[in-house]
Amino acid sequence: MRRLLLFAFFCFGVASGASGQASLRGFISDASDGQPLIGVNVALSASGEDGAFVGAATDIDGLYVVVGLAPGTYSLQVSSVGYETITDTLRLENGTRQIDFQMVPLSESLGQATVESERTTGSANVDAGLQRIRVEDIRSVPAPDISGDLVNYLVSLPGIVSSGDRGGQLFIRGGEPSQNQVFLDGIPIFQPFHVLGFYSAFPADLVQNADIYAGGFDSRHGGQLSSVLDVTARTGNLRGINASGSIAPFVAAASAEGPIIKDKVSLLASARISTVKEIAASYIEEDLPFQFGDAFAKLYYAQSPTSRFSVTGLYTTDQGGIGRPDGRRSDQVSYQNQALGFRYLLLPSESSFRAEINLSYSDLDSKLGSSDQQRELLDGLARTERTVSLERFTSEFDLVNIVPNADIRYGGFLRHTFVGSQLGGLFQNVETDNRATLEAGLYIQPEIYLGNLKVSPGLRWTVSWELVEPRLRASYEGGPHRLSLAMGRYHQPIVGVSDRRDATSVFTAYAVAPRQEIPEADHLVGGYRLRPVKWADVSVEGFYKRLRNLSVAEWTAVPRLTTRLQSADGEAYGMDLRAEVRPGKAMLSLNYGLSFVEYAAKSSRNELWYGSETLRFRPPHDRRHQVAFVASAPIMGFNTSVRWQFGSGLPFSRALGFDTFILPEGVPEVFEEAGQARVIYERPFNALLPTYHRFDVSVDREFTLGWGTVTAQAGLLNAYDRRNLFAFDIFTLQRVDQLPIVPTFGIKVATN
Repeated sequence: MRRLLLFAFFCFGVASGASGQASLRGFISDASDGQPLIGVNVALSASGEDGAFVGAATDIDGLYVVVGLAPGTYSLQVSSVGYETITDTLRLENGTRQIDFQMVPLSESLGQATVESERTTGSANVDAGLQRIRVEDIRSVPAPDISGDLVNYLVSLPGIVSSGDRGGQLFIRGGEPSQNQVFLDGIPIFQPFHVLGFYSAFPADLVQNADIYAGGFDSRHGGQLSSVLDVTARTGNLRGINASGSIAPFVAAASAEGPIIKDKVSLLASARISTVKEIAASYIEEDLPFQFGDAFAKLYYAQSPTSRFSVTGLYTTDQGGIGRPDGRRSDQVSYQNQALGFRYLLLPSESSFRAEINLSYSDLDSKLGSSDQQRELLDGLARTERTVSLERFTSEFDLVNIVPNADIRYGGFLRHTFVGSQLGGLFQNVETDNRATLEAGLYIQPEIYLGNLKVSPGLRWTVSWELVEPRLRASYEGGPHRLSLAMGRYHQPIVGVSDRRDATSVFTAYAVAPRQEIPEADHLVGGYRLRPVKWADVSVEGFYKRLRNLSVAEWTAVPRLTTRLQSADGEAYGMDLRAEVRPGKAMLSLNYGLSFVEYAAKSSRNELWYGSETLRFRPPHDRRHQVAFVASAPIMGFNTSVRWQFGSGLPFSRALGFDTFILPEGVPEVFEEAGQARVIYERPFNALLPTYHRFDVSVDREFTLGWGTVTAQAGLLNAYDRRNLFAFDIFTLQRVDQLPIVPTFGIKVATN
């Protein structure tokens, strides 16, 4: 630790000790509402040096920093998609000068020409597992309501397998849902996806930016094996009051925002509640046992020209049924998230240095028990209620020294996590008491620019667990070509375990891993992107993950009762092919994903059942092939979007028959003892369920009035009424399907 701290202070000295040089920094915002703007290009060229320029792009705070400039006179150009370009002439002296800019939005016709020539995001613009997502990406996908939702876009990407319309779980490039790390404004959110699969805690109206790392994430992130989803919520309007309300068959929403102190302090608040029982259930024949809701608020304060801080709060609630309500296996799962976070950004005067502090509290409470219908059916005899509580207090600091040809990022973290569970014997060898653990450590991740090559080696050191994790990200961009690479080692001290023998299981138990058996993963990601023209991207990316010390349910013949956990290793590998074009105002994308996932579980009981201690199998989320086609365009004044998805069948365990097991305690009375029903299986997950495919379509139109806008929407989910299987209970022979054809409609009213 001492050596790393000394190196950090050395880096700070390099950044702040440069003499005889000038630097320029500032914040860039939208002139209409004060929102920070991401990805604005700031270019400087010295007078008399045609074609030679230096520059930077703004980050999520709208901050730009240009360093290493010789004192003198410069021509300045500030440009961004959809905004008027700013040009000026500056005289820079030694030291740091700060200039903030407010950019004026272009008219629709002029803005579209800019979009055609400068589009930088999209599903095919992927960089070694990293994809940046903007609001316009989310809204290009058909949705069952007007606003759209981030999760509805994510499930269109290759390598992301969803549990479907029911369950609210994502499996990313072979990883389990509990192995994904999700942040909102730097706050960990443990289960952000609602029980109805179209919705998450991130409606499009609240999202400013989202970065998803499907693997190979850098040293700032740790504690999870599979992926990182980092969501930044937008700030409230600093210059005017806006409000909106909407209603659709599945959800109703309301939001309000505005300045508390103009150009200084703003507040954004929103809330949603499901309307499934009130509206959708009235015209859909399928049972819809879903209830969910969320509430969000963000206070933003531009404290001074060199500092910003925000406070973000989130609450979500979900309740859903598993199985048919009239069946003997009608379980009910519920979960709630509570999160609160504080973020502070500081730019020390006369320095090209950036400091950020994050403090947060996150809580997840989950429950699995019997539904009301099941209690009535079984005359009050219900399954033991199982509960899990996961709490985390996090404090982090992140520092960036910006020097010529490098950004030196380093920081530290302290996490106190409490896990409490009452599992009712679900996993016989998992402790069910309350436990707490502390994670403390440091990281460093410089970005070094060598012409067209960017190299970012990193190291994350969790001191309290003695975990050392090297990381590396690199990319080379020349003309229309970009090559990218990422690799690293990852650990997960807090593990989530689910009984994947049951396809309907959406309940996850959490536990602190033994110090000698911490789950570990190695990632390798490599990709190539071609941009033949400015409005088209084609990319191919391959990945490999090696997994060790996983916890999986031991395969026994009694999957409805309790089981033990056993250790397993695994690997996941595959490739993605992506293409996206944006001619004019239209967008078309076609994605294909190929994936292979295999686990190898070791247990002495495996030899009894299968003749070998090592059991190799495909886990139930191993979807071999995925295809998604998405298109959107304005047609006769209507914004129209369509999506077709295909997924090959998921693995399941084929049953050969049943028998009855009686415990060998003395001489059994076979005519009196009922015994326990058992299933006689072939090898686990050795068969495939039917393929999944669906077509969705949505149209909407906005009407502008003097006081605001009214938007009307209509669409079809599962337009050709494909009967996609969610689960089949081999004990009761009851089938549960995904949603049938569902007409959707909605209306949204917003004030100026």
